[in-house]
Amino acid sequence: MTAGSRGDVAPYTGLAYGLVRAGHEVTLVTHGCFERLVAGSGVGFRPLPVDPRAELESSRGRGLHRSTTGVGKLVRVVTMARALAGRMTDDLVAAARTSDVLLPAASLGPLGHAIAEGLSLPSIGVHLQPLAPTREFAPPILGVRSWGAVPNRIAGHGVNLAVERVFAEAVPAVRARLGLPRARATAALRGRDRERRAMPVLHGFSPLVVPRPRDWRAGLDVTGYWWPYDGTAPLPSRLRDFLDAGPAPVFVGLGSATVPDARRLSAEVVRALRLAGLRGVIQRGWGGLTADGSGEGEDMLTIDEVPHSALFPRVAAVVHHAGAGTTAAGLRAGVPAVPVPVQFDEGFWAARLVGLGVAPRAVPLRRLTAEALAPALVRAVRDPAYAERARALGARIRSEDGVGAVVAAVNRLAD
Repeated sequence: MTAGSRGDVAPYTGLAYGLVRAGHEVTLVTHGCFERLVAGSGVGFRPLPVDPRAELESSRGRGLHRSTTGVGKLVRVVTMARALAGRMTDDLVAAARTSDVLLPAASLGPLGHAIAEGLSLPSIGVHLQPLAPTREFAPPILGVRSWGAVPNRIAGHGVNLAVERVFAEAVPAVRARLGLPRARATAALRGRDRERRAMPVLHGFSPLVVPRPRDWRAGLDVTGYWWPYDGTAPLPSRLRDFLDAGPAPVFVGLGSATVPDARRLSAEVVRALRLAGLRGVIQRGWGGLTADGSGEGEDMLTIDEVPHSALFPRVAAVVHHAGAGTTAAGLRAGVPAVPVPVQFDEGFWAARLVGLGVAPRAVPLRRLTAEALAPALVRAVRDPAYAERARALGARIRSEDGVGAVVAAVNRLAD
């Protein structure tokens, strides 16, 4: 069970496929617009009614760009998500009634685990970000590296309380519907309740990127990445021809992130690439980036969605919003990055890329100009140290088996 943008869904397509290959019957429960991501995989699908892209493009979604701090954005997204949570409950309960085990993502965690409790089903949390409080870093969703040991942990509990607020109406309703007693009076006590029960949570990122915090309780484990199911479709012929026609280009894409002014941003990106003397492949994504208005030609190409696993190994560097999924795809391919964090956990992953030595610096979206981006591109592509570190790290990450750890955990439940 997962909800959110494409980056909140794609890793679970590969996780589900791995479970299918291990002999399990699996249903992915998420927004209907993502059904095509599991086509041909043998994974079942049950749609949720909310359209995340429409929500981000609504006036409420565009309001996220008016907040300049992580806390401000968190307040806005909690308000938006709270209005949507109740609309998904019926389908989540219906899917759970035909299941033996529930694997809720963090985006649906409190609701998914309430449903599991009400139906007496075992559940394992499957998270793409490290959400449990720790002294070692600040909550990723706030986009801050660290405030110090004690403030980091306090902020982590605060973010968890904010997540509880998202489901403040939906969880009591589903508990009553499934015959459970009323939960404790405060979200904090409910959080400690779950902590005491030691609910297992598996995290789908590499310990080479974020080592397991030393102060996490038992049952919180880091498995390695869950790679999206990409099928076997080849890259479009137009893209293959462009790749073959010259030096490896730079990929630029912001995934499911929306931007306030796509035309201005596109022009700055194209100008930065040309200042750096680099070819570019620009992905439209949900933000609507394009090279069309800036003289698309032999050095620039605009594309739609393609599998990152097929494209990224053929580029010189990736410029992206530093969402968890795209960050993982770039690391897997072993190519340098220039992160352009937009909001939420993207600042956290951008800082990780810089700290690992595979990105020269982050260029936050609010400060992106051609003059800021071009020097970072030159360093990422022309300095061989970035490519060497990226190749070495990519090889180690590709050797991990994140899906296997989840399969083993589910098999233990089945046994």
